[in-house]
Amino acid sequence: MQKIAVIGSGISGLTIAKLLDDRFDVTVFAKDSKPGGLVKCDRIKDNLFHRVGGHVFNSRNKEVVDWFWGQFDLEKDFIKAKRNAKILMNDKIIGYPLENFLSQLPAETVSMILDDMLALNRTERSVGEYDNFGEFLLDNFGKTLFKIYFEPYNNKIWNSDLSKVPLEWLDGKLPMPNLKQMLLSNIVKKEESEMVHATFYYAKENGSQFIADRLSEGLKIVYDTPVHQLEIQGRVWLVNKELKFDKIVYTGDVRALASLINIDDTLISKPLDNVRNLRSNGTSNIFCETDVTDISWLYLPEQNFKAHRIIYTGTFSESNNRGSERMTCVVEFSGKHDFVNMSEEIRRLPGNLTPLDYNYEPNSYVVQEKDTRVRISEVRNALEPHNLYLLGRFAEWEYYNMDKAIEAAFQLKEKISGN
Repeated sequence: MQKIAVIGSGISGLTIAKLLDDRFDVTVFAKDSKPGGLVKCDRIKDNLFHRVGGHVFNSRNKEVVDWFWGQFDLEKDFIKAKRNAKILMNDKIIGYPLENFLSQLPAETVSMILDDMLALNRTERSVGEYDNFGEFLLDNFGKTLFKIYFEPYNNKIWNSDLSKVPLEWLDGKLPMPNLKQMLLSNIVKKEESEMVHATFYYAKENGSQFIADRLSEGLKIVYDTPVHQLEIQGRVWLVNKELKFDKIVYTGDVRALASLINIDDTLISKPLDNVRNLRSNGTSNIFCETDVTDISWLYLPEQNFKAHRIIYTGTFSESNNRGSERMTCVVEFSGKHDFVNMSEEIRRLPGNLTPLDYNYEPNSYVVQEKDTRVRISEVRNALEPHNLYLLGRFAEWEYYNMDKAIEAAFQLKEKISGN
C-alpha cells in the first residue's frame, strides 16, 4: 500500500485520513496531544469550553450528510437544535437577520432604510458580478443598514476594508436575500429558514471534541509531533528528515510551507513565497458563566463593544453546563486580548457574565483578497505533480466551516485515488 502522511488533525485532516484509510497506509501528524484543531474543546470545572468559536454540524450536501451519519448514531449521540440568533443594538435585543426585523428598530431608522431600499438598483446580479463584499452589502441592503450593522460588524471580524474583500469566498456562508424576501419576512413575520445552519446538530457530550475524537478512532495518529521539515527525494517525501511517504496531505498553514519544504526548485519556491503574506485574523475567547437564555448566538456590531459575538454554547447541550448552576457561553474578540482586559469588557455585556477561562488563537479567520485564489492555485499546480496536496481552511485559504471542510476532503479523495 502507498504511504500517505496527513499533516494536521483538525476536521479536514481527520476526514481525509478516514476516507483514504481503506486504500492507503495513512499516518496523521498532530502537533497537539489530542485531535480537533480549531474545534478542540476542554472541560473547565466540568463545563465545556469551545476554545475557538462554537462548532456545530449541518450540511446541504447529501454525500457529506450520508457519510457523517455513517460515523455517528444521530439519535444516540446528537441533539437537533434550531438556531436562535439575535443582535444587540442600543441596549435592545433584536431579531437576526436584522433585515427581517426592521419593526424592532426606531421608526426614524426604518424610514431611512425603506428610502434606501426603494432607491436601490434591483437588476438581478449574480455573486460573481460584484467587485467586492462592501459593494454587495450596499447594493442589497442600502447605506443605512450598511452603516448601522453590516459595516461595523464585518469590520470587527475581518479587520479589513470591505471594498477590498472579494465576495466569492463568502458565497454560501451568508444570507443572500432579495427585496421580496426581506419585505415578506417583515410583513408576515416569516421565519428565516434558508439561512446557513438555521438548524444544526450538536453532540450531546463534549460538543465538537466528541466529533474529532470519534473520527480519530482507528486512525494511526502521531500526537505531540509538529512537522518541521518536508523533503522530497525522487518520488518519496521525507517527513522530519526520516519518515518516508509516497504522498502528503497538508492541512496546516500554507504560509509556513516555504520554510518547511526543502527543495531547490524555483517552480515550487516562487509560488510558496507568494503566499507568505496572506492575511488572517486571530481571536481571543473568554469562557463565562451567564444567566439562563434561549439565545444561541448574540451579535455585537456596535463599536463601543470590543467583542463581536457571544456564543451561548450552554444552550446547545445541558452537559455543557455540568459543573455549574448557571449556563455557560463564549465571548469572542477579534485579535489578541488578555484575560484582565476581557474580564473588564464583559462586565458591560448582558447576562451577568463571570469568567472561567480564556484562549487566544493567533489564526482563526482567513482573509482573502482579489488574487488569493490565484496564488493558492499556483501553489497547488506546483505541488500536486510531486504528490503534495492542500486541504482545509488554512491550507486552501478558504472560510470553511465543518461541513465545507468535509466536502473538500471528498473532492480531494477522488483526486488522490485517481493518481
